[in-house]
Amino acid sequence: MTLEELERRVRVLEDVEAIKKLKARYCACCDDGFDPDGIALLFAEDGVWESAGFGSYRGRAAIRKFFEAGPSVFPFTIHQVMNPIIEVEGDRARGTWYLLQPSTMAPDGRAIWLAAHYEDEYVRDGGVWRFARLRTTTRFFTPYEDGWGKTRILG
Repeated sequence: MTLEELERRVRVLEDVEAIKKLKARYCACCDDGFDPDGIALLFAEDGVWESAGFGSYRGRAAIRKFFEAGPSVFPFTIHQVMNPIIEVEGDRARGTWYLLQPSTMAPDGRAIWLAAHYEDEYVRDGGVWRFARLRTTTRFFTPYEDGWGKTRILG
């Protein structure tokens, strides 16, 4: 293995770890009252956040505005992401993740389970990895008491 090959492999490993940290920061911002400023900064200037049932938002201003309403819908969330598959190609990357999210819904405080699949696209922007596109597909959304086996609202 040449020094150039080793440097390339180490760079990819560092990029994958940086992307994992990006996703972790996104989850932390969501679980901290859907911090709209923090979330928006994780996206490229023309980045897209989208999910069937919640809409599609392009650009930091639109993403920030969407997440300002987050606590009025979900006053409590714990985003648990797992099983990342991340493929890096230069300054662009793709990733898939699973999400399991216990949450509380407003206005009545109903506990729910949410499971989804993320399909993300990333871009290195000024030396920093950001979301170019974050897309969620809901697998199930169900009351806590019933669980996904008994009552499936979506998915």
